[in-house]
Parts: sequence; structure tokens; C-alpha cells
Amino acid sequence: MIDIPGTPGTLTGLVLRISQCVFAAGSISYMVTSGGFFSFTAFCYLIAAMGLQVIWSFGLAILDTFALVRKKTLLSPVLVSLFVVGDWVTSTLSLAGASSSAGITVLYFGDLGRCSFEAQCWRYQLSVALAFLCWITIAISSLTTLWLLASA
Repeated sequence: MIDIPGTPGTLTGLVLRISQCVFAAGSISYMVTSGGFFSFTAFCYLIAAMGLQVIWSFGLAILDTFALVRKKTLLSPVLVSLFVVGDWVTSTLSLAGASSSAGITVLYFGDLGRCSFEAQCWRYQLSVALAFLCWITIAISSLTTLWLLASA
């Protein structure tokens, strides 16, 4: 297997996993601290998708840290296949959650003009923006691991 930046067990891979975890946790925190998010199914789905992403990214960040400290490689084809499947599943869920929440945010708070509570609106928008940033880092990780698996 070739050495690609962002592969599991490298410093860039660890940075990607930590950024995924931070963006997902930030998205959850902004959504949860705004009142009334539970009235919208898309917002609840976003919280569920980002919660799964936090668990997945944190677990792989710990695995990357272990590999860096012990100077081990995480390039076994079975392990990389697991990373590919997990990254693609969480990537799909995160994009679906971010897109549906963005649609609801634009519809209710932009098009219909129902944003009478300004503090809530910017929290929803910031949560969706962080979810999209999380998805971008997941997409980078998933494409990297897919490329790594294909080059094996």
C-alpha cells in the first residue's frame, strides 16, 4: 500500500479524525442549546447522525493515537476495508442530516420568515454549517481510505 496523507495511523489522519469529532460535537451542542429543535424531525436526525459521527471519529482518533505512539501501521486490508465502510456510512448519514437540516433552516427561517427569535436562528444555522464542515472532513477521510484500499 502506498503512503497517502490522511491514511489511518498517520498524523494527518489523526488531525482529520479530531476535526470530525470537534465539528460534529459543535454541531450537536449548538443544536441542543437552541430551544425547540425537537419540533423538527430533520434537526433530530442531524443530532443522531452527528452523535454517531462523534463516536466513530473519537474511536478512530484513539486508534490513530495508539498507532502513532506504538509506531504501528493500520494498513491491513481488512482494517482498511472496515474504515472504508464505516467512513462511507457515516459520510452518507452526515450529508443527509446536514442537507435536510439546511433545507428546513432555509425554508422556515428564510423563505417563510418565521424567525422571530434571532438567537435560535443563528444557532440552527451555525449547527448546520458545522455539520457540513464535519461532512467535508469525513469525505476527505473516506476518499483517502477508498484510494488506499484500491491501491492495495
